[in-house]
Amino acid sequence: MDFDLIQSLMKQNETGKIVLLVMDGLGGLPMEEGGKTELEAAHTPNMDALAKKSMLGLHQGIRTGITPGSGPAHLSLFGYDPLQYKVGRGVLSALGIDFDLKRTDVAARGNFCTVDEQGRITDRRAGRIPTEVSERLCDLLNEKVNIPEVEVFLRVVKEYRFLLVVRGEGLSANIEETDPQVIGEKPLPAKAVDKASEKAAEIVQEFVRQAEVILADESPANMLLLRGFAQWPDWPMFPEVFDLKSIAIAMYPMYRGVAKLVGMDSPPASHSYEEEIDLLEKEWGNYDFFFVHIKKTDSYGEDGNFENKVGEIEKVDALLPRILALDPSVLIITGDHSTPCAMKYHSWHPVPVLFYSKLSRPDGIGSFGERACLKGGLGSRFPAYELMPLALAHANRLEKFGA
Repeated sequence: MDFDLIQSLMKQNETGKIVLLVMDGLGGLPMEEGGKTELEAAHTPNMDALAKKSMLGLHQGIRTGITPGSGPAHLSLFGYDPLQYKVGRGVLSALGIDFDLKRTDVAARGNFCTVDEQGRITDRRAGRIPTEVSERLCDLLNEKVNIPEVEVFLRVVKEYRFLLVVRGEGLSANIEETDPQVIGEKPLPAKAVDKASEKAAEIVQEFVRQAEVILADESPANMLLLRGFAQWPDWPMFPEVFDLKSIAIAMYPMYRGVAKLVGMDSPPASHSYEEEIDLLEKEWGNYDFFFVHIKKTDSYGEDGNFENKVGEIEKVDALLPRILALDPSVLIITGDHSTPCAMKYHSWHPVPVLFYSKLSRPDGIGSFGERACLKGGLGSRFPAYELMPLALAHANRLEKFGA
């Protein structure tokens, strides 16, 4: 995406509103040959009715065959080419919980995990321990860890996830992750990828060493894993690039974080889908762009729980009339990536997209699902970052290019 081109074409004083509704990990696979995906199996009368008046297609968040992480996948949906704009999830986690992150801090996303007597990982998420347990463990580590000449901060994010921030002089964040992302392996050492990051890597490794001793008698969370080491980047801001006053409505901190990273407002998290739509209705007159995030579709995909992922999609479908009653100029329903229950993990499969606007050319397809989207006018494998200029055009916010 050429941000300079977009800015040169922006119309002034247009009021078309855009809603980007993201069901995290929406894309799926059949559990058995000839079966339906989670989206196809869900009873979605409202989405199916809207599909008849919309354009359908399948987007890819990164490039063909590349499995996206949630951070880059959302940046792509926001119009940022994720190969050009890269950031680790540590920064996103920090911003998502409103941590006062300094530009020179090194941040990482952490998981509390379970290891056996040999130190091998048996559960990367420690049984998805509740947030209050993680909070107690973070407090314990904050109290016990002692590393001279630097400050180390632990903050709970949600459930088994936490934030690690290291603050000191001369730190860089090019550090390899300690999470092997498979069970049966031991946590990896925190290694510096370049010389500038050696000091920070040594500090992180000392933190891990001390944490291993402190957590040894805990159950099930007796160890931790670290991913997404990062520092705050200097990027173009979404509201200025697209001339849209923008708000993120999300329950999960990481997604508030990625939205704040690009300059969106992100009020305190809601606690239910209904509360998210309540906030959408409340703020309708105050913003031009609304990013609404649904998390549990991804969580159930990672758990391999086909029935519950289907149920979450159906809950969102039931709320769709409230969104349509606001009469958005553009409504995009999609996911950031695929998380098939059959795989229990993010995958490279293209993600279904429903693109509604009164100015679109409807495909006339009567359902919203992976196979239906293969027939849609948006195409079967287009870059996710092309959605934003398409949304701006359908909201009548772009001038023509050239004479």
